[in-house]
Formats: sequence, structure tokens, C-alpha cells
Amino acid sequence: MGTWSRNLAIVAAVAVLGLALAASASPTPPRLADARKSAVPVDVELVIAVDVSYSMDPDEQALQREGYVLALTSKEFLQALRQGAHGKIAITYFEWAGQFDQKVIMPWRLIDGPESADAVAAEISRAPYRRASRTSISGALNFAKPLFDDSGYKGLRRVIDVSGDGTNNAGQLIVPTRDEVLAAGITINGLPIMLKRAYVGTLDIDELDVYYEDCVIGGPGAFVVPIRERAKFIEATRTKLVLEIAGQQPDGRIVPASSQTPRVSCTIGEKMWQERWGGGIDFR
Repeated sequence: MGTWSRNLAIVAAVAVLGLALAASASPTPPRLADARKSAVPVDVELVIAVDVSYSMDPDEQALQREGYVLALTSKEFLQALRQGAHGKIAITYFEWAGQFDQKVIMPWRLIDGPESADAVAAEISRAPYRRASRTSISGALNFAKPLFDDSGYKGLRRVIDVSGDGTNNAGQLIVPTRDEVLAAGITINGLPIMLKRAYVGTLDIDELDVYYEDCVIGGPGAFVVPIRERAKFIEATRTKLVLEIAGQQPDGRIVPASSQTPRVSCTIGEKMWQERWGGGIDFR
């Protein structure tokens, strides 16, 4: 009887262990994979990331937002939309400043024609304005990257559209952050705002467009559209959006992203911040 009891206990223990192993070996429900399978097909999944740091004065902020609002409802944008394989895009819009300061102004929305474009533009224009300290392009990219996972859409292309008037001066270094985003199959385009002249005592640089070309953008068809005049703000924003929807690049010289020898130091923003405020990090 004692032997039988021991054998029964062993069998029971083995059964329990087997059930436990089976449970632990069961694959986790592939939520993301299922989500992508059931996702709505679109031509582009577009994340618009706009700078609201204190270096952006209120007039620049208003121009920046107005540029996107008018671009999304322009005839050029709608024409590019119609010419896509699916005739629709998915878009989300967020504002960023410091390393941990990002705020979604408009969650993912579908644009498939004039009515939905008007609705998206109206939603963006209704959001209150805000400003915040520091400029962390790397923080914006880190925030933008996972937004695609739960978008509910499946784009032929995934693009992050970054606009800003300064270099990265907070958070992770920009180059390794950019490279992580590119490794996920995401293209980064840039809209550097160059309305101010750099002078001693500011954190601005004259060659912000070059900085964006060499240190920020990347991926298939990546490009930069600089804004140097207030009168050209809306036109440049519209041009950039149309090119992104059409999967094209602007005419003229295209500088390959991720250059092995950047023409501007990719840590120039961190260096300027350190020189002004001090700190223990050496960015040489």
C-alpha cells in the first residue's frame, strides 16, 4: 500500500508539473501580430511631431500649426491622396519639447477624402497652445516609434514627420536614437524652422537644415524641407506633406542621411547646453 501511494503521488506530481510546463510553454497571444492582420490598409501611417519648446515663439507656433491645418485641406494634398494605392492615410499629431514632454493632440485618424481631411484639420486647430522647456528630438522619436504598434492601420510606408527650430539638447543622443527608429522600418523626414539668425547667447545654429540632414532624418526616400521665411511657412509645410503622401522627394540635391562624416556635429546641441549651463558629460 505504501509503494502504491508513493507511485500515485509521483504520477500526480508529474501530471501537475506537465500541466505547469504546458502552461508556461503556451505562446503569449500575439496581440501585435493579430492587430496588424486586422488593421485597415492605408498608403501611409504618418506621425506628425511638432516642436513646442520655448525657442518657438508664439508666432512660430501659430504658423507651424496653421501650416499643417491648411496643408491637410489643400487641393495638392487631396490630389496626392487620391493617387495612392488605397486612396487613404492614417495620421496622428503630437507636440514635444523636453525628454519626457510629449503630448498627443490628435490620436490616429483616417483621411480618405475632403470631409475627413477637414475634420482632422479642425481637430488639430482646436487644441490649445502650450510651450515647454528643452529640445529633445530623441525624446520625440522615442515617443513616436511605438505609436505605430497600436495604430489600427497597416501602411505601405511608416513615416515620422519632425518639425522644430533647434538641435537636440536633452535626453538620449540623437544618432543612436534615430538608428533604432530606422531599424524598425520607419522613415524620418524633417522640417527645420530657420527663421531666426543664430547669435552668441542662443542655442540656435545657422545650419539647422544640415544638422537635420546628417543627424535626424533617415530611411527610404527621407528628405528635409527647410523653412527660412515666414511667408514660405505654409507652402513648405504643404510641400512636405504632399511629398510624404506621394512617396516622393523634393527636387534638387538630396544628401544621404546617416552620413559617416556629418558636416555638423550631431552633439552640437548638447555641447552648447553644457557650455551655457555646465554639466559633467563630455560630448567630444
